[in-house]
Amino acid sequence: MSLLAGLQMFNRFLQTSLQTSSELRAMNPTYPTGAYPPEAVALQGRGPDGFSGQPGVPTGVQYTTVNIPAEPPKDYIIWSFINYFYGNICCLGLAAFIFSIKARDRKVVGDHQGAQHYGSTARCLNIWATVLTSIFFYILMLVIILVFGHVISYSYGNLYNNRYNYGK
Repeated sequence: MSLLAGLQMFNRFLQTSLQTSSELRAMNPTYPTGAYPPEAVALQGRGPDGFSGQPGVPTGVQYTTVNIPAEPPKDYIIWSFINYFYGNICCLGLAAFIFSIKARDRKVVGDHQGAQHYGSTARCLNIWATVLTSIFFYILMLVIILVFGHVISYSYGNLYNNRYNYGK
């Protein structure tokens, strides 16, 4: 089967299966440009003065209020857990973990303001614990590098002096 024969067959299929625009217009009176003006479209629903939107009845503006619940406060319990077990400098990780548990308890009870208070305290303690732990490890690594470098330079210095000053 050639490409031309395949295209002709596809064209015949499209012509027989697609509906004409007059058939579409009969099914949908607004197709494609026969849209009604907004004043002529009847609104559905029940208003305070009967069926609002019906012809001959005055319509009023209707408002809908949607109450979106606020996001629950965060308790930072994972961060506190990590600070407690891996960086408990000055027991700040333990204090942060305790405040995180209190924040979670308050959130479960429904006291969002208390949970917010305990959560913000846990966050502050976590920040301090993280900063102090980072500073501690940077200083520790610096001291190890300096001491190790000094020991290596001292041992090479003694090796050099002993080798060349042996006979004097």
